[in-house]
Amino acid sequence: MKVTKFTKAFLDFMLWAGILAAFSLPVSLKILGDYFPEYRRYYLPLLVFLFLSGIFAVLIIRELRSMFRTVLASDCFVEKNVTSLKRMSVYSFCIAGLTVIRLFLAMTPAAMVEVLVFLIAGLFSRVLADVFDQAVTYKLENDLTI
Repeated sequence: MKVTKFTKAFLDFMLWAGILAAFSLPVSLKILGDYFPEYRRYYLPLLVFLFLSGIFAVLIIRELRSMFRTVLASDCFVEKNVTSLKRMSVYSFCIAGLTVIRLFLAMTPAAMVEVLVFLIAGLFSRVLADVFDQAVTYKLENDLTI
């Protein structure tokens, strides 16, 4: 029970921290511009790319929170979770795509790793969605069996 409460609290924290981080980008990028000239030179495009990536990250966390509610209700093999996993896959691929474009403005090793991480996360979510879809089908068939 402690792990579940911790996980829920952590997901809630990540949601609000992500929203705060996304909306604090105008100030954060100006501060980073003092240390990295490309952040000053490409301020507006980087602001747009990072803000959109932040929004997609917050959407991923929102989907995770939605899925976690079904885990707490002991009913995780539902169509809603399949949809959430598919959305998370799309959001992950969007972040990877935005980061690839951003690499042309400010290339960093961390951004290259970010592309790889979100491509893998997108693929993982997509495969897991297919697994959950099959599990939902089996569950529904099993529920209809006398």
